[in-house]
Amino acid sequence: MTRSRYVILEPDKPHFLTCTVVEWLPIFTRSDAVQSIFDSWTHQRLHDGLQLFGYVVLENHLHFVAQAPRLDKCLSSFKSYTAARIIELLEERKAVWLLARLRFAKLAHKCDRQYQFWQEGSHAEMIFSECVMREKLDYIHQNPVKRGYVDFPEHRRYSSARNYVGQSGLIEIDPWF
Repeated sequence: MTRSRYVILEPDKPHFLTCTVVEWLPIFTRSDAVQSIFDSWTHQRLHDGLQLFGYVVLENHLHFVAQAPRLDKCLSSFKSYTAARIIELLEERKAVWLLARLRFAKLAHKCDRQYQFWQEGSHAEMIFSECVMREKLDYIHQNPVKRGYVDFPEHRRYSSARNYVGQSGLIEIDPWF
């Protein structure tokens, strides 16, 4: 697996980010796995200055737009925490097949862990204008519609689309407009 060519060069600016589970494994089909994502974002909003402008969690990857004083550190912490927590959940559930795939995906040079959960990199794209911000939020919110999961973006349970149409989302965000 190669490292991503997308890097966070200006960590205090908003970025569109994508995090993908190794082998595109369908981990986020259960609410407790998604709750780990939400718990991490909530903690970072309260303690690390993370501004979460929008998100969508699909079965094997997620997209979000965020900004923080050190977004690079927030992202690293997010991936580390969520990987550890979700692996704990999989072990508790005795999800043998998924754990075997995560063990197989572990890179040979990673000696500090038994499993590889996230793919390397995060496809970080800096958002440099309001037009690009709207484009990325629309992309995030329309993703489940394009995949045929829902008819309207706000029907996706694990999305900030609800927040943008005046409904309560599952977690608090920092609306852009």
